[in-house]
Amino acid sequence: MAVLLETTLGDIVIDLYIEERPRCCLNFLKLCKIKYYNYCIFHSVQRNFMVQTGDPTSTGKGGESMFSTLYGDQAKYFEMENSPRIKHKKIGTVSMVNNGSNMHGSQFFFTTAENINYLDGVHTVFGEVSEGMDVLMKVNEAFVDKDNRPYQDIRINHTVILDDPFDDPSGLEVPDRSPEPTKEQLDTGRIGADEEIDDTKGKTMDQVDEMIKSKEAKARAQILEMVGDLPDAEIKPPDDVLFVCKLNPVTTSEDLETIFSRFGTINSCEVIRDQKTGDSLCYAFIEFEKEENCEEAYFKMDNVLIDDRRIHVDFSQSVAKLKQKYNLGNTKAAMDKNRGPGYIVKDRTAKQGNYDLVFDEDEDEPSHKHKKKKEKRNETEESDYRKSKDKHKRKRHRDDSDDEDRYTERRRKEDEMGRDRKKNRDRERDSERDRDRDRDRERGRNREGDRGRDRERERDRDRDKRKDRDRDYDRDRGRDKYSSRDRDRKKDYR
Repeated sequence: MAVLLETTLGDIVIDLYIEERPRCCLNFLKLCKIKYYNYCIFHSVQRNFMVQTGDPTSTGKGGESMFSTLYGDQAKYFEMENSPRIKHKKIGTVSMVNNGSNMHGSQFFFTTAENINYLDGVHTVFGEVSEGMDVLMKVNEAFVDKDNRPYQDIRINHTVILDDPFDDPSGLEVPDRSPEPTKEQLDTGRIGADEEIDDTKGKTMDQVDEMIKSKEAKARAQILEMVGDLPDAEIKPPDDVLFVCKLNPVTTSEDLETIFSRFGTINSCEVIRDQKTGDSLCYAFIEFEKEENCEEAYFKMDNVLIDDRRIHVDFSQSVAKLKQKYNLGNTKAAMDKNRGPGYIVKDRTAKQGNYDLVFDEDEDEPSHKHKKKKEKRNETEESDYRKSKDKHKRKRHRDDSDDEDRYTERRRKEDEMGRDRKKNRDRERDSERDRDRDRDRERGRNREGDRGRDRERERDRDRDKRKDRDRDYDRDRGRDKYSSRDRDRKKDYR
């Protein structure tokens, strides 16, 4: 008894344990028959452990058994089958998922590791993979996020029952054809199962290298835009400007313009010079009116001898002028935006504040009364202003005097502190001087003691020398006395 699962990565054939797990196999077969598993994704892929599917909601929390379609929500789950005991020994074992209450619904998983003993007795094994083990390993190697959900959808597109020994329960509605997927089933927020994520597929090595270089250039341009060196990452250098380098320092802009003008009209020609010294930096930019003139000059003027120098010509990669124009345009737009409308239509018939009434001359009495009231009001306002001004002046004077007193007190305290610091410094200096004098005196005593000991040693040495001389002198004199006595004796003998 077998079922074929057609997935987006290939086909997987499952052999069912009909005799050992009849209830689980009945549930699985009938769910496949009513196309319940169509477009279900592998919502959990734990590499070298298991891959899980069978939830139409794609959340891992949904799914109902086949019996709920017959008997309602009360039969949403069915009890697990424990006997005979079948272990999760090998890769490709198929088990129903325990919902936490030792009940099963529609979710199932494939093991991708051997001897997962702690799953035994918790989840019900009801089959094994007989074909398509390579497809199962592809699913196992999918890239997933921290919740073990693949970044690219892996779906069961279709289920085919190869052999069904069970009769259909009464009331089971079997569709004539596979239903179309709903929008909720396809909209998972991930990369679609049929989307191609390999940009290099079907391209040559040169095309791949060019694509990589283009991506790197775009990334560098974005970085330059972020640091402010480029006004926009999509900006491109102009096609009508040539970059000329290896110039002789004596070559001027007029010389280059005269030489290059034979190719067409030149808008600008500038030899770049040092801002401080004005010396030529030996490169220039030449802007043509037409791009074809610029291309012709590029092909004909490279490696040409000018002023005893062979120049090098290339298309300019500088966007300095474009950046200036871009910044100038943005500045003007910002100024216009901040300035607001240039003209404002005002209603001159509307009443303006602080105006005086004008009366005819024949109405002297009302005008005179109004004038007196106005003068009185002005006098009152002026007197109030003087009073407030005087009050403010007095207060300011008082504040100034208080500030002066505080300043004087602070200066007095600072002076006292300065005098105390000076006294402390003088006291420390005197104590240090006394210590130095005592140290010098002690050193002098030590030196005098050393000199006295040296003199005593010298006197002892002199005394010893004199003793030695006297002893030698006495010895020599005694020897002479003995010799003269011997001579006298010899004479007497003769």
